[in-house]
Amino acid sequence: MTTVPTSQASPNTVAPMTIAQFQQLIRDKYFATDNARGAPGTYLWFVEEVGELAHAIANRERGKLDQANLEEEFADVMAWLATLANICGVDMTKAIHDKYIQDGGPEGFKV
Repeated sequence: MTTVPTSQASPNTVAPMTIAQFQQLIRDKYFATDNARGAPGTYLWFVEEVGELAHAIANRERGKLDQANLEEEFADVMAWLATLANICGVDMTKAIHDKYIQDGGPEGFKV
């Protein structure tokens, strides 16, 4: 993957980030608080964010698209998933590789 250094990215360009970089970013920002809350409490926050994403998707289907909110909810779900992975000691890059890339992944999955 070719990356664009943030300092060279145009205002409308988002520099690519790997899954590992994102998981580390979330760990650096939130691990102490989230780990103290524990996996069960953090899972409840994750499920709440999934519910908010469901509402944003439903609004989109009803013709009430709020793209900014939809994008925010997708980002929140990813952040809380990374948080859970951090608390549980799961390397998301490895887990994704082992499930979906190594040996072709599950039957019917195309990379």
